[in-house]
Amino acid sequence: MDQVSVAQPYYIASRTSPADARSCVLKYGKTFAIFDHYGDIEPIGMGEEGIFHLGMRHLSKFVFHMWQERPLLLSSTIKADNCFFTADLANVDVWQGGRIVIPRGTLHVLRSKFLYDGVCHEQFKLRNFGAQEIYVPLQLQFEADFADIFEVRGMQRKKRGRTLDPRVLHGSVSLAYEGLDGELRESCIACQPAPFQNSAKEICFEFTLGPGKETEFEMAISCSSGKRKSVPGYSGALQQIQDELNTSLEKFPQVSSSNSRFTDWMKRSTADVVMMTIGNPEKNYPYAGVPWFSTVFGRDGIVTALQTLWMNPELAKGVLEFLGDTQAIEVNPEMEAEPGKILHEMRSSEMAVLKEIPFGRYYGSVDATPLFVMLAGAYFERTGNLKFMEYLWPHIELALRWIDEYGDMDGDGFVEYSPHSKKGLVQQGWKDSNDSVFHADGSLAAPPIALCEVQGYAYAAKIAGSRIAMALNRQQQAKELEGSAQKLRHRFLEAFWLPELSTYALALDGKKRPCQVKTSNAGHSLFTGIADPEHASLLAHTLLDKPSFNGWGIRTVALGEARYNPLSYHNGSVWPHDNGLIAAGFARYGLKTMAGKVLLGLLDASNHVELYRLPELFCGLERRAGEGPTLYPVACSPQAWSAGAGLMVLQACLGLRIDDMHKKIIFDKPYLPHGLRQLAIKDMQCGGAHIDLLLEREADSVSVNIPEKNKDIEIVIR
Repeated sequence: MDQVSVAQPYYIASRTSPADARSCVLKYGKTFAIFDHYGDIEPIGMGEEGIFHLGMRHLSKFVFHMWQERPLLLSSTIKADNCFFTADLANVDVWQGGRIVIPRGTLHVLRSKFLYDGVCHEQFKLRNFGAQEIYVPLQLQFEADFADIFEVRGMQRKKRGRTLDPRVLHGSVSLAYEGLDGELRESCIACQPAPFQNSAKEICFEFTLGPGKETEFEMAISCSSGKRKSVPGYSGALQQIQDELNTSLEKFPQVSSSNSRFTDWMKRSTADVVMMTIGNPEKNYPYAGVPWFSTVFGRDGIVTALQTLWMNPELAKGVLEFLGDTQAIEVNPEMEAEPGKILHEMRSSEMAVLKEIPFGRYYGSVDATPLFVMLAGAYFERTGNLKFMEYLWPHIELALRWIDEYGDMDGDGFVEYSPHSKKGLVQQGWKDSNDSVFHADGSLAAPPIALCEVQGYAYAAKIAGSRIAMALNRQQQAKELEGSAQKLRHRFLEAFWLPELSTYALALDGKKRPCQVKTSNAGHSLFTGIADPEHASLLAHTLLDKPSFNGWGIRTVALGEARYNPLSYHNGSVWPHDNGLIAAGFARYGLKTMAGKVLLGLLDASNHVELYRLPELFCGLERRAGEGPTLYPVACSPQAWSAGAGLMVLQACLGLRIDDMHKKIIFDKPYLPHGLRQLAIKDMQCGGAHIDLLLEREADSVSVNIPEKNKDIEIVIR
């Protein structure tokens, strides 16, 4: 097995064990913050904590002390809507002259924080619950390393920019860095009221509080790149973000169940999708994940939009608009760009601007382009928005042309990839680790590589393109696309099916040899509809057999395969979004009890992780009684398409389809697994009207009830 070839420059390093696997996260737009349960930022563990803005860390340390000691942590949480962090803190025993002069728990501190428009707002409320007057000294220590996110991930730079001298004023401190790109980046910490004293590394407050008395102070940590703007106060900023958040959440129906665990999971999942979208300059575009991928990703945005399309089609429209506007129009090997190709990733950090990394605007994914057309077709089916399809058609047409011309580089009818840039990704499917595509003996597949799931995406894209073309009165194009799709399907079934393994090959290598490995990739063929119905049940059983299903979900690579490693990123781990797509595929082929099994596995996993938030991935180790899933150390959390996974599987189990144009909500053989007896969907939107629905499982069937009839919406149950 070639070990050298698996080394990769964009590997996320973990030099030490995390200080706390339960980091807290806030995000608004281009800014996110990672801190511990005290609300502190410390340069310990894997060193990923900080306040980040536009791909750079603006604060790498921010630690709160009382009497020069860390306070007691009583409790802390992030609200269910992800907007607001609070921590209840208290003093430790304060000693003086060999005796305790202030017993622990005398002073209560309520620490609150949120992000809005490039600023981290903090508030500290102090109250003396003791019987005596107390003197309270507080200290906040801070640092700013101005590290690019790729430096935080572990990359070493040959040269960095210039750290400027701190600017210390009464009540504020400014830390600044001039990058090699000439950009000035600044972090300003402003206090209200002004502190007792402050320096370039510490802010100190002093209060004297009588019995039962309280006081408070506020801080605003603003991150800027270039010209600084005025910062609203704590209360004003909180009201603005709360109003924005409420407006965004109102666009999603509320899902609840007789199973409170399921309700909590659905609520957090919806809030996470909104969190990854709100404040982004790209309207209605969810970023991929915090901390490593808090930016535009084509594949992730498309999949998240597909997952949530039944709930809120505005995300799909936003994703399609932005990806259409940034579609490649010329050949550029350094960017992996070709006419018609859809964006993989876009960044604006210092290293991206200087091209130390290739991801400023990067097109190195083989699947985003067909997925783009799939999303366009799904959006049109949901909304019937023909006017938008007319606008989007040139982009759809260009994407379809890329599939046939640049995507099929050797003219064999399959979509392949082979890297053109020395700095870019070697593997360009969703499993983009260097060692993710291999043969049964563990040897890496040589390019050009035709991935199993990508052929399904291409097939589904041609079907979607055909239907859109027909609606646009382009009958000849529609007919040609349909014929091309069926030809691809026929060739796929011949070349990829492995009867001895009851699965589709992971890929074909450059010599058209199949990678005879059991992987989750094959499950995507069910989602796209390219799979033969006679293969569907066999494949589903393969995916849910013990080597593949670990009790929480379907592994990326089955136990027993040559490169199987349950602790790896792509070769044996469990990814929620992957499971969501596969479960939707089960339901498409009528295997709803199997889809339900995946749903319950993910539900159980969500109830063993903090905030009911499914991370980007977890390890593929076998489920053990009484324990939760084994966490992957550098997984993003939240991750948009992980949040959307459960929403997609629920829709699939219900056979739910919404037709805005005809104002119909259709349930095709609705199914609820035995963990869910009752399900309520409140404020479902269809064709501009709203309706509440109540579903109940009765033996093996599901009834759909409407508490208040709505004459504008027709409910169809098949």
